[in-house]
Amino acid sequence: MTGYEYVTPEQLAGFDKYKYSAVDSNPLSLYVMHPFWNTVVKVFPTWLAPNLITFSGFLLVVFNFLLMAYFDPDFYASAPGHKHVPDWVWIVVGILNFTAYTLDGVDGKQARRTNSSTPLGELFDHGLDSWSCVYFVVTVYSIFGRGSTGVSVFVLYLLLWVVLFSFILSHWEKYNTGILFLPWGYDLSQVTISFVYIVTAVVGVEAWYEPFLFNFLYRDLFTAMIIGCAVCVTLPMSFLNFYSVS
Repeated sequence: MTGYEYVTPEQLAGFDKYKYSAVDSNPLSLYVMHPFWNTVVKVFPTWLAPNLITFSGFLLVVFNFLLMAYFDPDFYASAPGHKHVPDWVWIVVGILNFTAYTLDGVDGKQARRTNSSTPLGELFDHGLDSWSCVYFVVTVYSIFGRGSTGVSVFVLYLLLWVVLFSFILSHWEKYNTGILFLPWGYDLSQVTISFVYIVTAVVGVEAWYEPFLFNFLYRDLFTAMIIGCAVCVTLPMSFLNFYSVS
C-alpha cells in the first residue's frame, strides 16, 4: 500500500490550474450571514491558518455530540418520565453550534484574505463537513429523542441519509459543472437549530410534546422540514443548476 500511487502526475498538474468556484444564492446567506462573516473574519489575525479555523469549527460540532451523548446516551432524556438534559447544556450546545457554523463560513474568507486558498484546503473543509452531517443530525435528535413523544431510530437513520444525500448531491453538481452550488437548506437549518436549542433551554423539552397544528406534532414538523427541504428545494435546484450550466 505504501508504494501505491493515489494521485497521478497528471492529476497533480491539474492542481496548479484549479480554481475554486461556488455560487451562494440563498437570501439568508447573501443579506445576513455573509455581511456578518465579513465582519467576523477581520477579527482573526492574518497569521491564523484557514485550516485551523475549519478544524476548530469541526471540533465544536464533535464536542456538542459528545456533550449530548454524556447527558443523553440512549436518546430517552427528552421522553416523559426520564431525567431531562440540563437547561445549561442546551444553551451551550446552541451557542457552540452557531459558533461552529460561523467558523465554517469564515474559513474560506480567511483563505482568500490571506491568499492561501488551495485545493487541499477545500478538500479538508468539505471532508470534515461530510462527517459533521452525522454529528449534527444525531445531536439534534436529542431534542425529541425516542419514546412516545419522540422520533424512532429508523426515522433517524432515514434522516441521516437525507442529509448525506443533500451533501453528496451538491458535490455531484460540482463534479459535473465545476461550480459548487451551496444548498439553501444548510444555512437555514444551522440558524434554526441553534435557535431551537436556546428555546428548548427556556421552555423545556415538554413544550415539544404539544401539537404544532391540530394533531401534527413538532417531531413531525422536524422530520417534514428535513425531508421537504431535500426533496422540494435541494433536489430540484440541483437539477436546475446542472442543466442550466450544461
